Amino acid sequence: MAARLFPSLGGHLPIDQVRQRRIDACAGAAPCVVEAAIWRDEERDALARSAGAKANDVRREVEGLNEVLRIYGVGKLPRYPLIDGSDEAFGTPAFAAVVADAVLLATAQASDPAVTGDPSLSLALALLDANDKNAAIAFEPLDQRYNAGAVAKARRLDWSRFPNTAIIALGVGPEDPSTALSARGKANVRMAAELFAQGLAPFIIVSGSAVHPRDTPHVEAIEMRRALIERFGIPADAIIVEPYARHTTTNLRNATRRLIALRAPLNRDTLVVSNVGHIDAIASPAFTARNQRELGYQPGRIGPRPSPNTITFRPDATSLRIDPLDPLDP
Repeated sequence: MAARLFPSLGGHLPIDQVRQRRIDACAGAAPCVVEAAIWRDEERDALARSAGAKANDVRREVEGLNEVLRIYGVGKLPRYPLIDGSDEAFGTPAFAAVVADAVLLATAQASDPAVTGDPSLSLALALLDANDKNAAIAFEPLDQRYNAGAVAKARRLDWSRFPNTAIIALGVGPEDPSTALSARGKANVRMAAELFAQGLAPFIIVSGSAVHPRDTPHVEAIEMRRALIERFGIPADAIIVEPYARHTTTNLRNATRRLIALRAPLNRDTLVVSNVGHIDAIASPAFTARNQRELGYQPGRIGPRPSPNTITFRPDATSLRIDPLDPLDP
C-alpha cells in the first residue's frame, strides 16, 4: 500500500525529530498521536526542498498523507462523504476505538521496510487498514490477475488496423447492494459490445470500482466483464479490467494507465460509452474544471461526439501521476 499511495515516501521517509517528540509526548493517547503526526507546512516544505527534482511529488504525497490522518484519524469530511471516509461517525465510541486500534497497528508494523522512517507514514496506512479501506490494492497485480490475456494480445497487435485503441465502458452503480449490475451499466455493456462488433477498437476497457451504494460488494468493472463474456460472447483477451475508478474523472485517468500498460499509442483516440447524461457531463466545461480541481491536470483531451452515447477521448501520460489525496482511488 505504501508504494501505491506514497511512492516517493514509502520506505525512506526520514524521521523528523520534532514531530517524533510531539508523538512521544502523547504517551500513546490515540487522538493526540494522530494530531502530533500531522505534518506542518514548514515540515512538509523542508522535506520537499531536500527532495530535489521530486519536490513536487513529495509535497503532494505529504499532503495526501496528512489528508488520510485528518479524515480517518480526526474526522474531517472527505471530498465525497457519501462514498468515502470512515464507516464510523466522528465523535462516537466506535470511531475512537478504530483510531486507537490504528495507533496500536502502526506501532506493530513500524519495523516493516515499506514504512520504516517517520511514524506518520505507518500511522496513515494503519488508519486505512483499521477501517478496511484497502481498495487501492485490492486487485493487484492487476495485469497479471485479470488482464494477462489482453496484455499478451496487445504485444502482437497492429494498432493501425483500428480507428480507436479502446472502447471505454463506464460503470454506473446501482442504488441497492443486492444488485450486481445496474440497468444503466447493462446498457453500457450492450453498447460497448455492439461497437466492438463493428471493429471500432481491439479492446473494451470496463471501468468502475465498488462505489454505489456505499460498501457494496459488487465491483462495476468485474460485473461488466462478466456480462460481456457471458451475455455477448466477447473474448476475455479483448477485455481490460479497470476496477479502481470511483469517479468519472478517474474513469478516464485510470483507463489511460491501462492503455499505457498495454503500450497502446497515446496519439490515437479512444471511444467512451455511457448514457446520454453521463456523456453530456464529460463534454461540458464543468468536467474540464473538475479535472483541474480534483486531479490537478487533464487526463487527456475530450474530442468529437460521434453519437449521443459516445465521445472520443485521447489519453495523456500525465495520468500516471499518483493522487494520494484520494487514497481509495489514487
